[in-house]
Amino acid sequence: MSLRDFIKTLDEENLLVHVRRPVSTRYEVAAILKRLDPRPVLFHEVHEAPGFKLLGNLCADRRILARALGVSERDLLKRVADAMENPRNGEIASDPPCQEIVIDDPDLRRLPFLLFGERDGGPYLTAGIVIARDPELGHNASYHRLMILDERRVAARILPRHLDEFIRRGVRRVAIAVGNNPAFMLAAAVTWKLGVSELDIAAALAPMRYAKAVTSDILVPADCEIVLEGRITDERADEGPFIDITGTYDIVRRERVIEIECITMRKDPIFQQILPAGSEHRNLMGMPREAAIYADASKICEVVDVRLTPGGCNWLHCAISIRKKCNDDPRKVIEAALRAHQSLKHVIVVDEDIDLSNPYDLEWAIATRVQLDKDLVLKPNELGSSLDPSADQVTRRTCKAGLDATIPLSADRSKFIRAKIPGEDEVRIEDYVK
Repeated sequence: MSLRDFIKTLDEENLLVHVRRPVSTRYEVAAILKRLDPRPVLFHEVHEAPGFKLLGNLCADRRILARALGVSERDLLKRVADAMENPRNGEIASDPPCQEIVIDDPDLRRLPFLLFGERDGGPYLTAGIVIARDPELGHNASYHRLMILDERRVAARILPRHLDEFIRRGVRRVAIAVGNNPAFMLAAAVTWKLGVSELDIAAALAPMRYAKAVTSDILVPADCEIVLEGRITDERADEGPFIDITGTYDIVRRERVIEIECITMRKDPIFQQILPAGSEHRNLMGMPREAAIYADASKICEVVDVRLTPGGCNWLHCAISIRKKCNDDPRKVIEAALRAHQSLKHVIVVDEDIDLSNPYDLEWAIATRVQLDKDLVLKPNELGSSLDPSADQVTRRTCKAGLDATIPLSADRSKFIRAKIPGEDEVRIEDYVK
């Protein structure tokens, strides 16, 4: 399903918000996206970018993500974990819609790059998925925020992960896909094994069509809206500050410059942006890590669900519900979670009766099922996340912790189970209170 097909489905079910009044790229789009988060929003007219529509918040709601993949919300993580373990090839298209228009003399200033916050280093593209191809390792697709420098150049925030390894191996050509369906967006957020292509993970999530870029052998999503084709240079430029997933500003760094040589697009293109620190940003960063934690923890015991919690920025805090068979299962699950997602700071493990999406439930489990002298696991001086402002910003060292909030197997379970009033879920209050 293309992005356009999915937008049509959302619109038919009244899940898509239309903004037909002209909007500005300077804070206005971001403010509207934040006020409407997590509802998907389609802007029909952008002052500074005539001819472009703009979409945001597409993957902000887990229910919409599950719908896009054809699974229930409860089965979403299992589907992602299965796709990571069992990637497959996509179809190759000979007449890709993303190449209906080819621009050989591009000017990035005509695209709706956005100013999100008052301290932003410049206008940004946040939903661009950078695709590179290594002769031995194959394709890699990953998100990198892109700050516009001039009509042809952007500064790209590239962390020391797979794309950085490709660059170290001599890869310079890239294609940046904009306006993608949820399956490709979610797959591109995965950090998995080097040499396993995110293009193949996307094809395992949903049927995908790919096509060769105009200026290279890089495969791009045939049905995406826009592709920026270019090369990574040896030049570096100041990038930032910019709002990160924690809602705080990231620092200015000297980052690599990408020079754009060609732009291809569909007719009547739909540009796409991700609201920094919004629900879409947190879902796309967090959910693939949830799937990795789910896969690793499931090797220890039966895992019911995994959530990187909103209060933990969908990155630093994790809650895991299990069906415990041995008293040491929670501690082993804590260790597995910290291995699977090394940016994790705090982990709580609970029984299956606790709703991970409900902060009240999690706090209640801590209040009624935890004795800290027995159930707390402390791991000082661990390598943590650069996104944690309380960690040492030079060494990234932090103190991590895990909490076993499960009922001891030897305990009288009746003491730990919430009382229930018969009929409380079925009673219709309107029958009694007028």
